[in-house]
Amino acid sequence: MASTGFNSGLDIGKSYYVATANAAPDHPALTGDVEADLVVVGGGCTGLSAALHAAERGLKVVLLEGGKIGWGASGRNGGQIIPGLRKGAKGLVKAFGPERAKALFDLAFEARGLVLDIIERHGIECDLRLTGHLVGAVNGSDMREFEEEAECLAKVMDFPHVEILSAAEARRMVDTPYLGASFETLGGHMHPLNYTLGLARAASAAGVTIHENSVAVRLEREPAIRLFTDKGSVRARHVVLAGDALLNGLEPRVNSRIMPIGNYIVATEPLGARNVIPSNAAVSDTLFVVNYYRMSADGRLLFGGGERYTPSPPADIAGFVRPHMEKTFPQLRGCRIDHAWGGLVSVTTSRLPHVGHYGEVYFAHGYSGKGVILSTLSGKLLAEAITGDASRLDLFSTLTPLPFPGGTALRGPLYVLGMLWYAMRDRLRH
Repeated sequence: MASTGFNSGLDIGKSYYVATANAAPDHPALTGDVEADLVVVGGGCTGLSAALHAAERGLKVVLLEGGKIGWGASGRNGGQIIPGLRKGAKGLVKAFGPERAKALFDLAFEARGLVLDIIERHGIECDLRLTGHLVGAVNGSDMREFEEEAECLAKVMDFPHVEILSAAEARRMVDTPYLGASFETLGGHMHPLNYTLGLARAASAAGVTIHENSVAVRLEREPAIRLFTDKGSVRARHVVLAGDALLNGLEPRVNSRIMPIGNYIVATEPLGARNVIPSNAAVSDTLFVVNYYRMSADGRLLFGGGERYTPSPPADIAGFVRPHMEKTFPQLRGCRIDHAWGGLVSVTTSRLPHVGHYGEVYFAHGYSGKGVILSTLSGKLLAEAITGDASRLDLFSTLTPLPFPGGTALRGPLYVLGMLWYAMRDRLRH
Protein backbone atom coordinates (compact mmCIF):
# COMPACT_ATOMS: atom_id res chain seq x y z
CA MET A 1 0.00 0.00 0.00
CA ALA A 2 1.13 3.56 -0.56
CA SER A 3 0.12 5.01 2.77
CA THR A 4 -0.54 3.67 6.26
CA GLY A 5 -2.63 6.63 7.39
CA PHE A 6 -5.78 5.30 5.72
CA ASN A 7 -5.58 2.17 7.85
CA SER A 8 -5.60 3.91 11.22
CA GLY A 9 -8.49 2.88 13.44
CA LEU A 10 -9.56 -0.12 11.35
CA ASP A 11 -8.09 -2.72 13.73
CA ILE A 12 -6.30 -4.68 11.04
CA GLY A 13 -3.77 -5.84 13.60
CA LYS A 14 -6.63 -7.45 15.55
CA SER A 15 -7.85 -9.51 12.62
CA TYR A 16 -8.22 -13.28 12.67
CA TYR A 17 -5.75 -13.43 9.81
CA VAL A 18 -3.00 -11.61 11.69
CA ALA A 19 -3.64 -13.78 14.75
CA THR A 20 -3.17 -16.95 12.65
CA ALA A 21 -0.52 -15.71 10.22
CA ASN A 22 2.44 -17.87 9.24
CA ALA A 23 5.85 -16.67 10.37
CA ALA A 24 7.27 -14.11 7.95
CA PRO A 25 10.44 -12.03 7.89
CA ASP A 26 10.49 -8.30 8.43
CA HIS A 27 11.82 -6.26 5.53
CA PRO A 28 13.90 -3.13 6.16
CA ALA A 29 12.69 0.32 5.15
CA LEU A 30 14.27 1.89 2.11
CA THR A 31 17.20 4.17 2.89
CA GLY A 32 19.29 5.95 0.30
CA ASP A 33 19.01 6.00 -3.47
CA VAL A 34 18.89 2.77 -5.48
CA GLU A 35 18.32 1.73 -9.09
CA ALA A 36 16.22 -1.05 -10.59
CA ASP A 37 14.50 -2.10 -13.78
CA LEU A 38 11.11 -1.99 -12.07
CA VAL A 39 9.85 -0.34 -8.89
CA VAL A 40 6.54 -1.60 -7.50
CA VAL A 41 4.36 0.36 -5.05
CA GLY A 42 2.25 -1.92 -2.88
CA GLY A 43 2.89 -5.16 -1.02
CA GLY A 44 -0.42 -6.84 -1.76
CA CYS A 45 -1.13 -9.53 -4.31
CA THR A 46 -1.12 -7.25 -7.36
CA GLY A 47 2.27 -5.76 -6.54
CA LEU A 48 3.83 -8.99 -5.33
CA SER A 49 2.62 -10.90 -8.38
CA ALA A 50 3.95 -8.21 -10.72
CA ALA A 51 7.27 -8.27 -8.88
CA LEU A 52 7.50 -12.08 -8.86
CA HIS A 53 6.67 -12.50 -12.53
CA ALA A 54 8.94 -9.63 -13.60
CA ALA A 55 11.83 -11.07 -11.58
CA GLU A 56 11.25 -14.50 -13.13
CA ARG A 57 11.63 -12.75 -16.49
CA GLY A 58 15.03 -11.39 -15.49
CA LEU A 59 14.23 -7.89 -14.25
CA LYS A 60 15.80 -6.29 -11.19
CA VAL A 61 12.80 -5.39 -9.01
CA VAL A 62 12.40 -3.24 -5.89
CA LEU A 63 9.03 -3.30 -4.08
CA LEU A 64 7.94 -0.58 -1.64
CA GLU A 65 5.25 -1.30 0.94
CA GLY A 66 3.98 1.58 3.05
CA GLY A 67 3.22 -0.61 6.07
CA LYS A 68 3.55 -4.37 6.43
CA ILE A 69 3.27 -6.93 3.64
CA GLY A 70 -0.35 -7.99 3.20
CA TRP A 71 -1.89 -5.45 5.59
CA GLY A 72 -3.93 -3.85 2.82
CA ALA A 73 -6.93 -5.42 1.11
CA SER A 74 -4.98 -8.54 0.10
CA GLY A 75 -4.47 -9.69 3.68
CA ARG A 76 -7.77 -8.81 5.30
CA ASN A 77 -10.49 -9.65 2.78
CA GLY A 78 -13.08 -12.41 2.90
CA GLY A 79 -10.73 -14.94 1.32
CA GLN A 80 -13.38 -16.09 -1.19
CA ILE A 81 -12.15 -17.66 -4.42
CA ILE A 82 -14.74 -16.59 -6.99
CA PRO A 83 -13.63 -17.07 -10.61
CA GLY A 84 -14.58 -14.41 -13.13
CA LEU A 85 -15.36 -10.71 -13.00
CA ARG A 86 -17.83 -8.74 -10.88
CA LYS A 87 -19.98 -8.19 -13.97
CA GLY A 88 -21.64 -11.50 -14.84
CA ALA A 89 -21.69 -13.28 -18.17
CA LYS A 90 -24.95 -11.66 -19.27
CA GLY A 91 -23.61 -8.23 -18.42
CA LEU A 92 -20.38 -8.84 -20.30
CA VAL A 93 -22.24 -10.02 -23.40
CA LYS A 94 -24.52 -6.98 -23.29
CA ALA A 95 -21.60 -4.60 -22.92
CA PHE A 96 -19.07 -6.15 -25.29
CA GLY A 97 -20.78 -8.72 -27.50
CA PRO A 98 -20.35 -12.52 -27.19
CA GLU A 99 -16.88 -12.91 -28.74
CA ARG A 100 -15.12 -10.23 -26.73
CA ALA A 101 -17.10 -11.12 -23.61
CA LYS A 102 -15.85 -14.72 -23.84
CA ALA A 103 -12.25 -13.55 -24.30
CA LEU A 104 -12.53 -11.38 -21.19
CA PHE A 105 -14.20 -14.16 -19.20
CA ASP A 106 -11.57 -16.72 -20.23
CA LEU A 107 -8.74 -14.38 -19.25
CA ALA A 108 -10.33 -13.61 -15.89
CA PHE A 109 -10.95 -17.30 -15.23
CA GLU A 110 -7.23 -17.93 -15.71
CA ALA A 111 -6.72 -16.28 -12.30
CA ARG A 112 -7.97 -19.42 -10.54
CA GLY A 113 -5.46 -21.75 -12.18
CA LEU A 114 -2.64 -19.24 -11.69
CA VAL A 115 -3.28 -18.92 -7.96
CA LEU A 116 -3.58 -22.68 -7.49
CA ASP A 117 -0.33 -23.19 -9.41
CA ILE A 118 1.52 -20.60 -7.29
CA ILE A 119 0.22 -22.20 -4.08
CA GLU A 120 1.41 -25.63 -5.20
CA ARG A 121 4.70 -24.56 -6.79
CA HIS A 122 5.81 -22.48 -3.80
CA GLY A 123 4.33 -24.66 -1.06
CA ILE A 124 2.11 -21.93 0.39
CA GLU A 125 0.12 -23.05 3.44
CA CYS A 126 -3.06 -20.97 3.29
CA ASP A 127 -5.97 -23.24 4.32
CA LEU A 128 -7.02 -23.71 0.69
CA ARG A 129 -10.49 -25.25 0.34
CA LEU A 130 -11.95 -25.80 -3.14
CA THR A 131 -15.47 -26.35 -1.82
CA GLY A 132 -17.37 -24.08 -4.22
CA HIS A 133 -19.04 -20.69 -3.98
CA LEU A 134 -22.76 -20.36 -3.25
CA VAL A 135 -24.84 -17.24 -3.87
CA GLY A 136 -28.06 -17.27 -1.86
CA ALA A 137 -31.25 -15.76 -3.29
CA VAL A 138 -32.94 -13.24 -1.01
CA ASN A 139 -35.42 -11.78 -3.52
CA GLY A 140 -38.16 -13.39 -5.59
CA SER A 141 -36.61 -12.47 -8.95
CA ASP A 142 -33.18 -13.89 -8.12
CA MET A 143 -33.85 -17.48 -9.22
CA ARG A 144 -34.80 -16.44 -12.73
CA GLU A 145 -31.65 -14.31 -12.89
CA PHE A 146 -29.59 -17.30 -11.71
CA GLU A 147 -31.05 -19.52 -14.42
CA GLU A 148 -30.43 -16.98 -17.18
CA GLU A 149 -26.86 -16.40 -16.01
CA ALA A 150 -26.12 -20.12 -15.83
CA GLU A 151 -27.49 -20.57 -19.36
CA CYS A 152 -25.31 -17.73 -20.67
CA LEU A 153 -22.26 -19.16 -18.92
CA ALA A 154 -22.85 -22.59 -20.42
CA LYS A 155 -23.73 -21.51 -23.97
CA VAL A 156 -21.55 -18.42 -24.53
CA MET A 157 -18.64 -18.94 -22.12
CA ASP A 158 -18.51 -22.75 -22.38
CA PHE A 159 -18.60 -22.81 -18.57
CA PRO A 160 -20.94 -25.55 -17.30
CA HIS A 161 -19.81 -25.37 -13.67
CA VAL A 162 -22.86 -23.65 -12.13
CA GLU A 163 -25.72 -25.52 -10.48
CA ILE A 164 -29.10 -23.98 -9.61
CA LEU A 165 -30.30 -25.14 -6.18
CA SER A 166 -33.79 -25.19 -4.71
CA ALA A 167 -34.46 -23.66 -1.31
CA ALA A 168 -34.19 -27.10 0.31
CA GLU A 169 -30.95 -27.93 -1.50
CA ALA A 170 -29.45 -24.59 -0.54
CA ARG A 171 -30.49 -25.10 3.11
CA ARG A 172 -28.56 -28.36 3.22
CA MET A 173 -25.42 -26.46 2.19
CA VAL A 174 -25.85 -23.38 4.39
CA ASP A 175 -28.24 -23.21 7.33
CA THR A 176 -30.18 -20.04 6.47
CA PRO A 177 -33.52 -19.81 4.60
CA TYR A 178 -32.52 -18.63 1.13
CA LEU A 179 -35.14 -18.91 -1.62
CA GLY A 180 -32.65 -20.98 -3.60
CA ALA A 181 -29.08 -20.53 -4.75
CA SER A 182 -26.55 -20.52 -7.54
CA PHE A 183 -23.60 -22.78 -6.77
CA GLU A 184 -20.31 -22.47 -8.65
CA THR A 185 -18.40 -25.69 -8.11
CA LEU A 186 -14.95 -24.29 -8.96
CA GLY A 187 -14.98 -21.64 -6.21
CA GLY A 188 -13.68 -21.94 -2.68
CA HIS A 189 -11.77 -20.02 -0.05
CA MET A 190 -8.39 -19.56 1.62
CA HIS A 191 -6.49 -17.60 4.28
CA PRO A 192 -5.66 -14.49 2.24
CA LEU A 193 -2.91 -13.11 4.47
CA ASN A 194 -1.01 -16.39 4.49
CA TYR A 195 -1.36 -16.57 0.71
CA THR A 196 -0.02 -13.02 0.40
CA LEU A 197 2.90 -13.76 2.74
CA GLY A 198 3.67 -16.84 0.67
CA LEU A 199 3.64 -14.74 -2.48
CA ALA A 200 6.12 -12.35 -0.83
CA ARG A 201 8.36 -15.27 0.09
CA ALA A 202 8.28 -16.48 -3.52
CA ALA A 203 9.08 -12.98 -4.80
CA SER A 204 12.03 -12.66 -2.43
CA ALA A 205 13.34 -16.06 -3.54
CA ALA A 206 13.11 -14.85 -7.15
CA GLY A 207 15.37 -11.89 -6.30
CA VAL A 208 12.88 -9.12 -5.51
CA THR A 209 14.09 -6.60 -2.90
CA ILE A 210 11.19 -5.77 -0.55
CA HIS A 211 11.07 -2.71 1.69
CA GLU A 212 8.34 -2.35 4.32
CA ASN A 213 7.42 0.89 6.13
CA SER A 214 8.42 2.77 2.99
CA VAL A 215 5.58 5.05 1.98
CA ALA A 216 5.83 6.31 -1.59
CA VAL A 217 5.37 10.08 -1.38
CA ARG A 218 6.28 11.38 -4.85
CA LEU A 219 6.63 10.05 -8.38
CA GLU A 220 8.81 11.75 -10.99
CA ARG A 221 8.37 10.75 -14.64
CA GLU A 222 10.99 12.98 -16.30
CA PRO A 223 13.78 12.64 -17.21
CA ALA A 224 13.25 9.10 -15.86
CA ILE A 225 11.01 7.22 -13.45
CA ARG A 226 12.01 8.03 -9.89
CA LEU A 227 9.95 7.17 -6.83
CA PHE A 228 10.63 8.88 -3.51
CA THR A 229 10.04 7.87 0.09
CA ASP A 230 10.92 10.05 3.07
CA LYS A 231 14.31 8.33 3.41
CA GLY A 232 15.29 7.33 -0.10
CA SER A 233 14.37 6.88 -3.74
CA VAL A 234 14.29 4.28 -6.50
CA ARG A 235 15.22 5.16 -10.08
CA ALA A 236 13.78 2.65 -12.57
CA ARG A 237 12.71 2.13 -16.16
CA HIS A 238 9.16 1.19 -15.17
CA VAL A 239 6.85 1.62 -12.17
CA VAL A 240 3.83 -0.43 -11.10
CA LEU A 241 1.27 1.33 -8.90
CA ALA A 242 -0.51 -1.39 -6.93
CA GLY A 243 -1.82 0.43 -3.88
CA ASP A 244 -5.53 0.06 -4.76
CA ALA A 245 -7.66 2.11 -2.32
CA LEU A 246 -4.53 3.18 -0.43
CA LEU A 247 -2.76 4.73 -3.41
CA ASN A 248 -2.56 8.27 -2.19
CA GLY A 249 -2.28 10.79 -5.02
CA LEU A 250 0.75 9.45 -6.91
CA GLU A 251 -1.15 9.40 -10.21
CA PRO A 252 -4.38 11.47 -10.39
CA ARG A 253 -5.60 9.71 -13.54
CA VAL A 254 -5.60 6.47 -11.58
CA ASN A 255 -7.14 7.85 -8.40
CA SER A 256 -10.09 9.42 -10.22
CA ARG A 257 -11.41 6.03 -11.31
CA ILE A 258 -11.69 4.32 -7.94
CA MET A 259 -13.79 4.91 -4.85
CA PRO A 260 -12.39 3.70 -1.51
CA ILE A 261 -15.13 2.20 0.70
CA GLY A 262 -15.11 0.61 4.14
CA ASN A 263 -15.29 -3.16 4.47
CA TYR A 264 -15.77 -4.95 7.82
CA ILE A 265 -15.48 -8.57 8.96
CA VAL A 266 -15.85 -10.49 12.22
CA ALA A 267 -14.69 -13.92 13.31
CA THR A 268 -16.79 -15.76 15.87
CA GLU A 269 -15.62 -18.13 18.54
CA PRO A 270 -15.11 -21.71 17.26
CA LEU A 271 -18.65 -22.98 16.64
CA GLY A 272 -18.12 -26.71 17.01
CA ALA A 273 -21.42 -28.53 16.45
CA ARG A 274 -23.12 -25.23 15.57
CA ASN A 275 -21.35 -25.12 12.19
CA VAL A 276 -23.78 -23.19 9.97
CA ILE A 277 -22.14 -24.09 6.63
CA PRO A 278 -22.10 -27.91 6.42
CA SER A 279 -20.81 -27.75 2.83
CA ASN A 280 -17.85 -25.53 3.85
CA ALA A 281 -18.53 -23.46 0.72
CA ALA A 282 -17.80 -19.77 0.43
CA VAL A 283 -21.14 -17.96 0.57
CA SER A 284 -22.56 -14.58 -0.41
CA ASP A 285 -26.06 -13.26 -1.11
CA THR A 286 -27.84 -11.14 -3.71
CA LEU A 287 -28.22 -7.95 -1.70
CA PHE A 288 -26.57 -4.94 -3.33
CA VAL A 289 -24.79 -4.33 -0.02
CA VAL A 290 -23.68 -7.92 0.03
CA ASN A 291 -23.19 -10.24 3.00
CA TYR A 292 -20.36 -12.74 2.50
CA TYR A 293 -19.07 -15.43 4.81
CA ARG A 294 -17.33 -18.76 5.21
CA MET A 295 -15.92 -21.10 7.86
CA SER A 296 -12.30 -20.83 8.95
CA ALA A 297 -9.99 -23.82 9.23
CA ASP A 298 -10.53 -23.88 13.01
CA GLY A 299 -14.34 -23.77 12.82
CA ARG A 300 -15.16 -20.07 13.18
CA LEU A 301 -17.64 -18.17 11.07
CA LEU A 302 -15.92 -15.33 9.23
CA PHE A 303 -18.72 -12.91 8.32
CA GLY A 304 -18.50 -9.68 6.34
CA GLY A 305 -21.48 -7.40 6.03
CA GLY A 306 -23.07 -4.07 6.72
CA GLU A 307 -23.69 -0.77 5.02
CA ARG A 308 -20.78 1.63 5.36
CA TYR A 309 -20.35 4.10 2.55
CA THR A 310 -17.51 6.26 3.83
CA PRO A 311 -13.89 5.40 4.72
CA SER A 312 -14.35 6.38 8.40
CA PRO A 313 -14.80 3.22 10.50
CA PRO A 314 -17.64 2.54 12.93
CA ALA A 315 -16.73 3.05 16.56
CA ASP A 316 -17.46 -0.62 17.30
CA ILE A 317 -16.76 -2.89 14.32
CA ALA A 318 -18.06 -6.04 16.04
CA GLY A 319 -21.25 -4.25 17.07
CA PHE A 320 -21.63 -2.91 13.55
CA VAL A 321 -21.39 -6.31 11.82
CA ARG A 322 -23.20 -8.44 14.44
CA PRO A 323 -26.81 -7.48 13.46
CA HIS A 324 -26.18 -8.53 9.87
CA MET A 325 -24.66 -11.83 10.96
CA GLU A 326 -27.52 -12.54 13.39
CA LYS A 327 -30.15 -11.68 10.79
CA THR A 328 -28.60 -14.28 8.51
CA PHE A 329 -28.06 -16.78 11.34
CA PRO A 330 -30.49 -16.17 14.24
CA GLN A 331 -29.21 -19.39 15.81
CA LEU A 332 -25.90 -17.60 16.50
CA ARG A 333 -27.50 -14.74 18.40
CA GLY A 334 -25.24 -13.76 21.30
CA CYS A 335 -22.29 -15.91 20.24
CA ARG A 336 -18.88 -14.56 21.12
CA ILE A 337 -16.98 -12.53 18.53
CA ASP A 338 -13.25 -12.99 18.95
CA HIS A 339 -11.95 -10.80 16.12
CA ALA A 340 -13.28 -7.74 14.30
CA TRP A 341 -11.45 -5.69 11.71
CA GLY A 342 -11.90 -3.62 8.61
CA GLY A 343 -10.21 -1.75 5.82
CA LEU A 344 -10.64 -0.03 2.51
CA VAL A 345 -11.33 -1.65 -0.84
CA SER A 346 -11.85 0.12 -4.13
CA VAL A 347 -14.78 -0.03 -6.50
CA THR A 348 -15.15 1.48 -9.97
CA THR A 349 -18.12 2.98 -11.78
CA SER A 350 -18.45 -0.16 -13.92
CA ARG A 351 -17.50 -2.65 -11.17
CA LEU A 352 -14.80 -3.86 -13.57
CA PRO A 353 -11.08 -3.48 -12.83
CA HIS A 354 -8.99 -0.53 -13.97
CA VAL A 355 -5.84 -1.98 -15.51
CA GLY A 356 -3.37 -0.41 -17.94
CA HIS A 357 -0.50 2.05 -18.24
CA TYR A 358 0.38 5.66 -18.97
CA GLY A 359 3.73 5.32 -20.68
CA GLU A 360 5.99 3.48 -18.24
CA VAL A 361 3.57 3.98 -15.32
CA TYR A 362 1.62 0.71 -15.00
CA PHE A 363 -1.31 0.08 -12.66
CA ALA A 364 -4.06 -2.38 -11.71
CA HIS A 365 -6.79 -1.90 -9.12
CA GLY A 366 -10.53 -1.46 -8.65
CA TYR A 367 -11.40 -5.16 -8.43
CA SER A 368 -14.74 -4.30 -6.77
CA GLY A 369 -14.80 -7.33 -4.48
CA LYS A 370 -13.20 -9.84 -6.87
CA GLY A 371 -9.57 -9.18 -6.00
CA VAL A 372 -8.77 -12.32 -4.01
CA ILE A 373 -7.48 -14.11 -7.12
CA LEU A 374 -7.92 -11.50 -9.86
CA SER A 375 -5.17 -9.37 -8.31
CA THR A 376 -2.56 -12.10 -8.84
CA LEU A 377 -3.53 -12.39 -12.50
CA SER A 378 -3.40 -8.62 -12.98
CA GLY A 379 0.12 -8.53 -11.57
CA LYS A 380 1.20 -11.19 -14.05
CA LEU A 381 -0.36 -9.26 -16.94
CA LEU A 382 1.54 -6.14 -15.90
CA ALA A 383 4.81 -8.10 -15.84
CA GLU A 384 4.08 -9.53 -19.28
CA ALA A 385 3.49 -6.06 -20.71
CA ILE A 386 6.60 -4.58 -19.11
CA THR A 387 8.72 -7.38 -20.57
CA GLY A 388 7.39 -7.01 -24.10
CA ASP A 389 4.00 -8.71 -24.52
CA ALA A 390 1.15 -6.31 -23.82
CA SER A 391 -1.55 -8.24 -25.72
CA ARG A 392 -3.35 -9.64 -22.68
CA LEU A 393 -2.98 -6.46 -20.65
CA ASP A 394 -4.41 -4.53 -23.59
CA LEU A 395 -7.48 -6.78 -23.57
CA PHE A 396 -8.08 -6.03 -19.90
CA SER A 397 -7.32 -2.33 -20.36
CA THR A 398 -10.36 -2.04 -22.65
CA LEU A 399 -12.43 -2.36 -19.45
CA THR A 400 -11.22 1.09 -18.27
CA PRO A 401 -14.11 2.55 -16.22
CA LEU A 402 -15.27 6.14 -16.43
CA PRO A 403 -13.96 8.52 -13.76
CA PHE A 404 -16.30 9.15 -10.86
CA PRO A 405 -18.47 12.22 -11.56
CA GLY A 406 -17.10 15.37 -9.99
CA GLY A 407 -13.57 14.01 -9.67
CA THR A 408 -12.01 13.14 -6.33
CA ALA A 409 -13.74 16.08 -4.59
CA LEU A 410 -17.33 15.01 -5.32
CA ARG A 411 -17.01 11.26 -5.86
CA GLY A 412 -17.55 10.56 -2.13
CA PRO A 413 -20.84 12.46 -1.64
CA LEU A 414 -22.25 11.26 -4.96
CA TYR A 415 -21.27 7.66 -4.24
CA VAL A 416 -22.89 7.82 -0.80
CA LEU A 417 -26.16 8.98 -2.36
CA GLY A 418 -26.07 6.12 -4.85
CA MET A 419 -25.33 3.50 -2.22
CA LEU A 420 -28.10 4.79 0.04
CA TRP A 421 -30.56 4.38 -2.84
CA TYR A 422 -29.54 0.77 -3.46
CA ALA A 423 -29.55 -0.02 0.26
CA MET A 424 -33.09 1.34 0.53
CA ARG A 425 -34.10 -0.77 -2.47
CA ASP A 426 -32.66 -3.85 -0.74
CA ARG A 427 -34.82 -3.20 2.33
CA LEU A 428 -37.97 -2.67 0.25
CA ARG A 429 -37.45 -5.88 -1.72
CA HIS A 430 -36.26 -8.11 1.12
